[in-house]
Amino acid sequence: MSALTRERIVTEARRWLGTPYRHQASVMGAGADCLGLVRGVWREVIGPEPERAPGYTPDWAEMLGQETLLDAARRHMREVAIGEAMDGDVVLFRMALGAPARHAAIISGEDRIIHAYWGRSVCETRLVPWWRRRMAAAFQFPGVR
Repeated sequence: MSALTRERIVTEARRWLGTPYRHQASVMGAGADCLGLVRGVWREVIGPEPERAPGYTPDWAEMLGQETLLDAARRHMREVAIGEAMDGDVVLFRMALGAPARHAAIISGEDRIIHAYWGRSVCETRLVPWWRRRMAAAFQFPGVR
C-alpha cells in the first residue's frame, strides 16, 4: 500500500460528497452520517475498521453523557492540538457547552471541512466561527505524512 498522505485522505473524503445523510450508515452514495464518513474514509485509506461501531441513537451523547466518540478516536488515532490540525485530520465537535463530543468532520483545506449532518448530504463547508467554537479535539489518521 502506498504512503498515506493528507491529499489522499481529502481526495477520498471528497468522493463521498453528495452521499445522503443516513443515521448510522457508512456507504458511499447510499448514506452516511458524520461517523460513517470517517469510517468509510478509514476503510479506503487504512483498511478494515479497528473496532465495530456500536449502535447509537441520534441523541446518544446527551443520553449517555460519556465521551464515547472522543475515547474511540483516542484509541485509534493520534491526537494533535486543535490549532495544529491540518488537511486530512479529523476534528470532533461539542454541540453544546459541557456536552460530550458528538460530531466529526475531516479538514479539507484552509477553513474548510467535509462532514454530514442531519438534513444535509455529505458536504464541504466553511469552518465558520460557529463550528470553530465547538471544536473539542483533532486527530491524525495513523501513518499519515
